[in-house]
Amino acid sequence: MSEQASEPSGLAPANAVEISATSKSGGSQFPPKGEPQITGFNRVGLWSLYIKEIRRFLKVQTQTIWAPAVTTLLFLIIFTVALGRGGREVLGVPFGTFVAPGLIMMGMMQNAYANSSFSLLTGKMQGTIIDLLMPPLSEAELMLGIIAAAMTRAVLVGGAVTLAMWLYPGVEIRMAHPWAILWFGLMGAAMLAIAGFLASIWAEKFDHNAAITNFVVAPLSLLSGTFYVISNLSPFFQAISRANPFFYMISGFRFGFLGESDIGSTNSAVLGAAIGVGILNLALGILAYRVLKSGWKIKS
Repeated sequence: MSEQASEPSGLAPANAVEISATSKSGGSQFPPKGEPQITGFNRVGLWSLYIKEIRRFLKVQTQTIWAPAVTTLLFLIIFTVALGRGGREVLGVPFGTFVAPGLIMMGMMQNAYANSSFSLLTGKMQGTIIDLLMPPLSEAELMLGIIAAAMTRAVLVGGAVTLAMWLYPGVEIRMAHPWAILWFGLMGAAMLAIAGFLASIWAEKFDHNAAITNFVVAPLSLLSGTFYVISNLSPFFQAISRANPFFYMISGFRFGFLGESDIGSTNSAVLGAAIGVGILNLALGILAYRVLKSGWKIKS
């Protein structure tokens, strides 16, 4: 007891001195400062971000999944009552069957945009953007997590809308070319998810994002041949419709269900559009990655 009491309180214990000496000699268990510990592809971080985004919109699934299905079904009811009377047929099928694939695709694209345009913008508005920038995720992983979650929401909305269409009398849901349904459905969701991601980087308030939705996304969706075939239009407006990327997404998706569309009635005729939308999405993805990596309006 006396020896312990007489020991000066300012001296460090022997084991602490040994640990300090070990760290100075280079035998420390800790890596050098600034050396990254997660190299390659951060699968755990990407999966965590993806699940976080999924849970965010599933917490309010009545608003994010089922409400769009009801809204789209109302579109179908209104247009079939107004334009589908008298057994009207388009592309050889009843009007309700013709318009259903376009409405499904439109719902998928609009909700993909809404989901991806929300995360970064909300973080910027609330000052919580650091929660997305601080984790050990590269720009590519951050972008992939948000876009993949937006595409997942689009697929869920598409399933809910398809179920509503299938239950509606007078509408036949069939799959003539499943590859076209899968490809154009995913490409349409990806295109709008990337567009929403870019919009969330650019926007500084919710009004900016709403402006893109109301003046770009909604008009391009409604004027893309969702409710009509472009052969009924004048040559000038047909050319405008063919310059609209939404037109190819919706027509290709419709081809998967009906085997007929504005861009052709054979696999070879639609294949060019399928390759084109894939190249477009690749270009948009590279653009979004470069903008995110630059830190424009995020890190400045």
